[in-house]
Amino acid sequence: MLEAIGARTPLAVEIFTTTPEWFFADSLRVPFGYHAVRTDVGLVQRDALDEDPAATARALDALLPFDDALLARLASEVRARACDAVLCDVAALGIAVAGRAALPSILLENFTWDWIYRVYLERTPALRPHAEELARWFARADVHVQTLPVCAPAADAIQVAPVARLPRRRRDDVRRALGLASGQRAVLLTMGGIRWDWSSLAPRLPSDVMLVVPGGAEEERRLDWALLLPFHSRFFHPDLVHACDAVVGKLGYSTLAETWGSGVPYGFVPRDGFAESPVLARAVLAATAGVAVAAERLRDGDWSWLEAVLAVPRADEGRARGNDAAAAAILAALGRRA
Repeated sequence: MLEAIGARTPLAVEIFTTTPEWFFADSLRVPFGYHAVRTDVGLVQRDALDEDPAATARALDALLPFDDALLARLASEVRARACDAVLCDVAALGIAVAGRAALPSILLENFTWDWIYRVYLERTPALRPHAEELARWFARADVHVQTLPVCAPAADAIQVAPVARLPRRRRDDVRRALGLASGQRAVLLTMGGIRWDWSSLAPRLPSDVMLVVPGGAEEERRLDWALLLPFHSRFFHPDLVHACDAVVGKLGYSTLAETWGSGVPYGFVPRDGFAESPVLARAVLAATAGVAVAAERLRDGDWSWLEAVLAVPRADEGRARGNDAAAAAILAALGRRA
């Protein structure tokens, strides 16, 4: 979406996050500055499919209420860099900093964390005051953009189609770089950037299938039946999604949005107990964009389910993306002409 804004008006961004800097260096073609700051807790994960609400509450204890000195320092930094607004990808700290800096705040989300935490309140009551405080901050956003599929539609929000990074290279070029033979089918395995034990992978696959596994190895490694990649590899992740014949992995927004826009079949692994999961699953199934894959089946090395994923019709032209609509809405709300 930042690329879409940059296509309409001169843009430079200052990014405050703990996400590695290389992610933005790979993703953005607009100038950016990087600042390593913890802006959010989200959910503490035991692994890609299992969250830890008690550990989440303890982490939130260290973040909330927001430290006044931290707000003053960050507000001073965004003013010093002549920022015009603060865009918050579901991190409430940005809304607080924008208020301190007297700048407009823009909230971009398909869920807010207080909505996610509500399902854990009975067994983890320590989350309640944090959920309530975050809800108050989210309500203060000056501009509210929700990306489909939305978990809790807000009457005052602008809704747009899924937003994701766009592929850059031609599909055939990426497939050649992956070393795929003509007619060979490629399946991307992903847990959304969270490490996962892929030791149960075994070459009990159809002979014409090659697995592509970001995070499967520390260095690129080619097997007869798989290409194992580090998380930061020579391939841009949206290019991998677009080049493959199916994506299999954790049901999460980023993966859904990338498969949605590229039209690639999605074999999604639901997350039991995670409130967003059924919302995303309904959207995928309603669009005939994928099928559910039980985590146990992914772990046990039985790949008999894979043909059902590969049989989902690919939307060759992709599906509607919300990048341009979100960019236009944000610029309009800030009084800028696209």
